Amino acid sequence: MPRKPPIDPIRWTPPSIDPLPDFGPAELTIVPMPGHGPEDVVVDASGQLWTGLEDGRIVRVSPAGDTTVVTTTGGRPLGLHVARDGRVLICDSHRGLLALDPDSGALTTLVESVAGRPLRFCSNVTETADGTIYFTESTSQFHYEHFAGAVMEARGRGSLFRLGTDGTVTTLVDGLYFANGLTATADESALVFAETQGRRLSKYWLSGPQAGTVTPLAVHLPGYPDNISTGGDGRIWVAMVSPPNAAAEALAPRAPVIRRLLWRLPDRLQPKIRPHVWVLAFDPGSGDVLTGIQATRPDFGTVTGLVESAGKLWMSTIAFPALAYADVPGVR
Repeated sequence: MPRKPPIDPIRWTPPSIDPLPDFGPAELTIVPMPGHGPEDVVVDASGQLWTGLEDGRIVRVSPAGDTTVVTTTGGRPLGLHVARDGRVLICDSHRGLLALDPDSGALTTLVESVAGRPLRFCSNVTETADGTIYFTESTSQFHYEHFAGAVMEARGRGSLFRLGTDGTVTTLVDGLYFANGLTATADESALVFAETQGRRLSKYWLSGPQAGTVTPLAVHLPGYPDNISTGGDGRIWVAMVSPPNAAAEALAPRAPVIRRLLWRLPDRLQPKIRPHVWVLAFDPGSGDVLTGIQATRPDFGTVTGLVESAGKLWMSTIAFPALAYADVPGVR
């Protein structure tokens, strides 16, 4: 891993926690990948799944679990989205926003800088029917390998951007606390985006009387939301990567020097995420939780992405060399 950059933390008070319903486990099928850390998973029009590995490889996965390496980004692919023209849009922490031709494997760079500065942590991407692309940057200060530095700083350096069909990039929202997952509602009236450190989901309105504004959808979450997707019935699926780290959140309002010293410790001494399976579905209007899955397994957990396909809920992870799927759970 590259040498750690310095951090400049500030005092910050984490949001309180509102409890949510508990959900039981589900029968998971584990699908091995040819490498570690498939961070996101999406599905194309033919039912093929796509994911990106820690070493930069982009992998096509059949519903039966057969894998084909299509290309390598040369960076760290994170959030993905299948565009209306069939291209796979890729947020790469080191290369910016890319587009992959699924047939040839050719990569095109769509955005590598915003307002004259390079994208450092392109996180997730989606597209609406008119061809407009939206994407998040978790932090303008760090690459993926040092995401914990952004959390320790607590400076709200995340953003939501729009890439117009004319190639113009516009900042829609900034000051976000680790902007992450992004999806359009089924009717495309709004985008739903996650702030991992902020532990909340918000809506950026694309149409109607609230167009251009941000409203809360679900706040004070009891865990860290990561990638999100829109389900077949319009529900908003959210990968909950982990519960809050009590020690880290307790330090946030205290003297910043404590976190600066902690950051200097070797990675083996840093707080660790405990792997478990946790996904939730939210109503896109009310923000109520509709259903979910919670489980602890030795071979899969730390879910970072998810997508519905043919009655299955596919899940991705940064912690294992595998995807997994379960039957889509019913609404309680």
